[in-house]
Amino acid sequence: MSLRSAEWRRSNLLAFNIHATRLPRRYAPRNDIDSGMYQYVLAIHIIFVVCWMAGLFYMVRLFIYHTEAQDKSEPARTILSEQFEVMERKLWWIITTPSMYIVIVAGAMMIHLHQWYAIWPGWLVMKLLFVVGLLIYHFICQKKMKQMAQGKFSWTSTQLRLWNELATVLLFAIVFLVVLKSALNWIFGVVGIIAFSVILMMAVKIYKRFREKK
Repeated sequence: MSLRSAEWRRSNLLAFNIHATRLPRRYAPRNDIDSGMYQYVLAIHIIFVVCWMAGLFYMVRLFIYHTEAQDKSEPARTILSEQFEVMERKLWWIITTPSMYIVIVAGAMMIHLHQWYAIWPGWLVMKLLFVVGLLIYHFICQKKMKQMAQGKFSWTSTQLRLWNELATVLLFAIVFLVVLKSALNWIFGVVGIIAFSVILMMAVKIYKRFREKK
């Protein structure tokens, strides 16, 4: 009885292997996802996402300081403005923008290695939409940097602080989607960070009014 059982298992395993080799490549088991290539690309992707987001966060913070420096009297205003322009330019072109391009290339390679383009799961489509939003955010910041270099300050420091929170919301949405891969869970996460951002900005406004009264 045990011999027949063993033969039955071997025959079923052989039939499965033959069936798997006849499947289209996009449905065949992926044995190279945990390979060194994919893991290296994933590591590079994560590292430069951190660099990109750090650059965006700090860039808007420089915008805030640059804008507030316009309230200073001369020569402090000119000295601070020139210093902020140098800092913004170096941060943008040396760290933030190169990191953004590396993130895009590494992400595209991961999709290719994993062959997500064959099925396009819903969470990945939503993630890519948020990434597009982050790219739009990136290039709006670039436009703001050029405007400030020309002496044009169309946004107040409070508006820039709110703008800085938008990048945080986009980042949280992307991370929740990648980790949880569930629409319901990432929606709760994003709603939570939006509520936190609103509370934080209210606290900032209250503190600003308190400081102005003093």
